[in-house]
Parts: sequence; structure tokens; C-alpha cells
Amino acid sequence: MRELRMGTVEAKFADMIWNNEPVSSGDLAKLANEEFEWKKTTSFTVLKRLCERGLFQNQNGTVTSLISKEEFYARHCESYVEEAFGGSLPAFLTAFGSRKKLTDKEVAEIRQIIDSMRG
Repeated sequence: MRELRMGTVEAKFADMIWNNEPVSSGDLAKLANEEFEWKKTTSFTVLKRLCERGLFQNQNGTVTSLISKEEFYARHCESYVEEAFGGSLPAFLTAFGSRKKLTDKEVAEIRQIIDSMRG
């Protein structure tokens, strides 16, 4: 996958695909028209861009994902932590926690996640 970033509207369009797949490109254009008031050509242009990034495929007029929404956002987050914090998850959490204090419930959930990730 080349590009791990999407703009807000691209992300909403991608969510539309993930939530409706498999979906015909015609039905997708209709959904985009209802949601964004896009012309068919705009939908096809954005779809083509997302297909070129390796997120989706349009085969014989049927659009499906090549990567799940969860996998996309996991890779996106990994890339962000790598770029912004040199790959250091503790540095990311420190930056995140400097402006937002965690509740006891959030701390417990994070501890549970960390425990499940131990090798």
C-alpha cells in the first residue's frame, strides 16, 4: 500500500465502501450522491485514487476491499507513531497524556491490552 493517509472526505467514502461491500460501482456512486451530493464522475475519480493506493479493487463493476478498515487504521497509526515519535510508543503515550488525563477505566483497559500483547 503506497499511501496510508486519507483526507476526511476520502475516509468517509472509504467507510461507505467498507460498510457496504461488496457494492456495485453504480450503487456506490448513488450512495456518494446521497451522502456528499457528488456526481458519478467524482465518485469514480475518488474510487480510482483509493484503488491505486491498494485499498480497494473495482472488478467488473464490483467494489471490494483489499485491506480491512481495522488493518488500514492499524497501519496508519503505526506509520504516525514511527514518523512523529521515532517509533516510540511510550513517547506517543507521554505526548497524548500530557493534555488528557486517563480515567481509571481507561488505565485498566490499556493495561489489559498491554498484557495481551506481551510475547
